[in-house]
Amino acid sequence: MFNKVILDVREDLSNKRDPFKKIMGTVKTLKKEEKLILHSTIKPTPLLTIMKAKGYENEVEKIDTNHYNTTFTKKENGFFSLFQKKKERRDVTPSLLKEEELTSYFLDNRGLQPPQPMVRTMKRLELLQPGETLIIHNDRVPVFLLEELKDLHISYEIEEQEDNTAKVHLTKY
Repeated sequence: MFNKVILDVREDLSNKRDPFKKIMGTVKTLKKEEKLILHSTIKPTPLLTIMKAKGYENEVEKIDTNHYNTTFTKKENGFFSLFQKKKERRDVTPSLLKEEELTSYFLDNRGLQPPQPMVRTMKRLELLQPGETLIIHNDRVPVFLLEELKDLHISYEIEEQEDNTAKVHLTKY
């Protein structure tokens, strides 16, 4: 039986405040037996991708023109829990891998409006295998993304560019 944690971000969205940090703060406090019920003024499409990478399935219900109810429930055998099982079997960090075993991918997120850079990056990170690196080139340092990486077992290095953009090397361990 799941306990419900209810979070309403409609006021934040109506006042043009980004509720992402508030939502992720709530997600970090969720226990296995708790589901998050999110009330918002929009269908939280970018959040659905992020939560999927964290191992949550979702159900979105349109209540009214400006009212969506999204329920997030932790999957037993989702992407994240499968990765956790792999990690227990493999004690490998990127620094211990041989150079020929490393694989890199690149995403150019410059010029995209938020939340597209985060959505594209999270989708690609879902496919990353341990030891592989994704290099993203963004218009700025992706602060909200960096907060999520620890939970996804991804290390990062930031290269700030002369044109004030940022290249971020994301490596799954």
